[in-house]
This record gives sequence, structure tokens and C-alpha cells, in this order.
Amino acid sequence: MRLIDDLLDTLPNGRICDVRIGLHWTAVVAEADGIRRCGLASTLIDGHEHGVVDVPQAGQLETFSALDLARFAQSDRSTMASIGVATINALLPPLPASWTDENAEEVLARHGANRGVALVGHFPFIPRLRPQVGGLFVLERNPHEGDVPETAAPEILPQADVVAITGLTLINHALDGLLKLCPAHAVVLVLGPSTPLSPILFEHGVHILCGSVVTAVEPVLKAIQQGANFRQVHRAGVRLVTMGQK
Repeated sequence: MRLIDDLLDTLPNGRICDVRIGLHWTAVVAEADGIRRCGLASTLIDGHEHGVVDVPQAGQLETFSALDLARFAQSDRSTMASIGVATINALLPPLPASWTDENAEEVLARHGANRGVALVGHFPFIPRLRPQVGGLFVLERNPHEGDVPETAAPEILPQADVVAITGLTLINHALDGLLKLCPAHAVVLVLGPSTPLSPILFEHGVHILCGSVVTAVEPVLKAIQQGANFRQVHRAGVRLVTMGQK
């Protein structure tokens, strides 16, 4: 979890204003340095066993300092790690001068033209992307038709010209290991709403970040707490942005 540790070292402390854990997305609203921001992360759960406590501090999360809640990202409990990554995304200082309004599909189509692409995580744009790139391997923990199991990463990633990794791997603590498998010549992206828009990731071998910025906090919180998927959350008030290495 070296990447998470490095991210935590850059964050300001602050006040937690709100925490929402939905079916698909977790949102944390934090105020730091006079700025109130909302961060997102995929909601991961370990199972639905009766009697299992996923978040021991449920109902009291707003009493934590922002940094203490961000440290949940180090937890081996999936839902707590989701809360932690959402808090990290809420606390990161905004860098609008570094953002462009380009989504991950557009970035992958541009960099993957006539090149081999390895995509860790199954995204809805895959059928549209496939004919635009030289070749596409999709690695997924729960493979869809045409995907390959994530266990094939040590074989596939070192051969790719472009490697794109879902930000969800920061939550399940797989990102550090996946980055080590990327060849030196590859263009490496981290994508999805869980992705921290921080230059710290560039120090770990990432070249491009494709993430999200919440522009309408209350509508997004309402959508998340009512079970919205990302398409619905996006419509409620999220801007898709890309940040490249300087």
C-alpha cells in the first residue's frame, strides 16, 4: 500500500461533513482549507452474511477527523477502504488548471490506435473501444464474455503498449502490484471515478489519470443513497476529467 501511504502524506486535515454508502458508490464530503468537496469511490463489500459488521463505526463517521477517515483506505475491510479512498478524493487539493474535459474512452482510443491495450477492469465502453485499438485484452476478477481472468496479469501486462487500470484497484490494494507489471515502454493510465487526481500517482509510474470531479454535491449524494449507478451519478452532477503528467 505504498501508493496509499504516499497519498495520505500529502493531504490536509479537515472536517467530515457527510458520508453516504450506496449500492455502487461511496461519497464523502469533507471541508479542508476552507474548501468543501465531495470525493467518490466504488463501494466494495466483503459479503452479505448476517451479523457481519462491515463498518464498526457506522453512524459516527462524521466524528472522525478527515485524515483519520482517509486512513480507512489502508483497511483490509473492503467497505472501510471504499470510505477511505472517497475521503482521499475529497481532501485532494483541486487542480483545475491541470484538467481537461476528456473521458477515459477517448484517451484510450487515442493512445491505443494500432497498439496493444491491456485494460484491468470491465467498462461499458469496451465494445466501442475494441475496433479503435490495435488489440485489447480485458482482465477482470469476474470475467464477462471475451474477458480474461485477472490472474493472467503477469503474462499480459508486460506485453502491452498501453495499460489502463481501474481506480478500484486502489481500494482492493492491488494497484501497487499491477503497476510493477507494466513495462517501461507502456503508456499507463488509471481510470474511473475512484481515481485520485493527484500527481503522486505519476511518481509511481502512471502517466495519465482519468477521473471525476463532483460539481453538484447534493444531487450526487441523493442519487448515491438511492442506489444510482455511475451513469446516473454522472448525470446528477459529475464532470469527467483527464490529468496528464507534466
